[in-house]
Amino acid sequence: MNYILFEDHSRLNLLPLTFTRPVADIRIGILTIREKWEKLLNSKTSTKTEEYLSKKYPTEFTIDTDNVWINSSFCPNEKLIEEINSLKPMEVLLDSTIVVAANTGDIKNFEITSVGGYIKYSSHAKPMWIENLWEIFSKNEEAIKADFELLTRDRKSLALSTSNQVIGVENIFVEEGAKVECAILNASTGPIYIGKDAEIMEGAIVRGPFALCEHSTLKLGAKIYGPTTIGPHSKVGGEVNNSVIFGYSNKAHDGFLGNSVIGEWCNIGADSNNSNLKNNYAEVKLWNYEQGKLMNTGLTFCGLIMADHSKCGINTMFNTGTVVGVNTNIFGAGFPPNFIPSFSWGGAEGFTTYKIKEAFEVATRVYERRGLVFDETEKEILTHIFELIGK
Repeated sequence: MNYILFEDHSRLNLLPLTFTRPVADIRIGILTIREKWEKLLNSKTSTKTEEYLSKKYPTEFTIDTDNVWINSSFCPNEKLIEEINSLKPMEVLLDSTIVVAANTGDIKNFEITSVGGYIKYSSHAKPMWIENLWEIFSKNEEAIKADFELLTRDRKSLALSTSNQVIGVENIFVEEGAKVECAILNASTGPIYIGKDAEIMEGAIVRGPFALCEHSTLKLGAKIYGPTTIGPHSKVGGEVNNSVIFGYSNKAHDGFLGNSVIGEWCNIGADSNNSNLKNNYAEVKLWNYEQGKLMNTGLTFCGLIMADHSKCGINTMFNTGTVVGVNTNIFGAGFPPNFIPSFSWGGAEGFTTYKIKEAFEVATRVYERRGLVFDETEKEILTHIFELIGK
């Protein structure tokens, strides 16, 4: 079977994080959604996404093979994999009224609006569905536990140093090359996963569920409340609660981050903080790009959503339920607005346009620091977003 991850209306709800990536490449738990599918399917996947992203994330087809289309806003489990693999050509799998998967045989096309011509099946697998921004952190505990089981099954963890204080050692897994010294780890509240070549420095306190992905660092004296994920190649310090950092981002100093999602290539300045609870304990609203207005989340606790390539200066203060677009630079005193469009430069006193040439210069330097190249494909994606928002 040839597996293609497609997108439905959830993509619009998940903006601005999906400006720069398909839904499939959102990280929740330990793995991205794509990585979950590929591990459980034991197969590579391709992607049907927006045209401007398709060069980086192409759609691939094979001849004389069933093309199976999978809704990338669903996270897989073993039961769901069984249901999908049992689909015959021209059959669709539904969860309620939402298309989860379809087998189109050797037909290289699938439109959600055309499923009326297919035999329909209902899913009994009860898969996790990521439809809204806040679900990335609110469902992160369930996702960490599922990924922990998937990644550690029938494997043996490296032993932790005796310099650490540990509760629930049976719920801790340490990958090859990881370093943990003089830390306090409490896995009685949920599993703790420490990725390859990651490091937890002295004095850090971690309460699971928690995932520190490969080549990431938890700095001296950090305080982490689960469920929290720190994606690969990131550095984190200070206090963090129920947040997801996708990867290649830094919050290296003191300051609070709670009930939040941070994309890639972001930097949070020293002593920056976000509010995750309104003073009147009211339900938090978040900016929705499709509706063009604030929408109810149903949550009392909801913090900061920051898309790729965005950064804030020292002592930045974010209101409850703030959404920050792609490639913004935020600085100065006071609280900036709770919706900051992409390519904005400024703060509470006002914003100007973050010029695309300057954005490229910064991104080039940031990539070089990680030994990577900010290439023409990346430039084309950012240019499209810059033009899309009318900057």
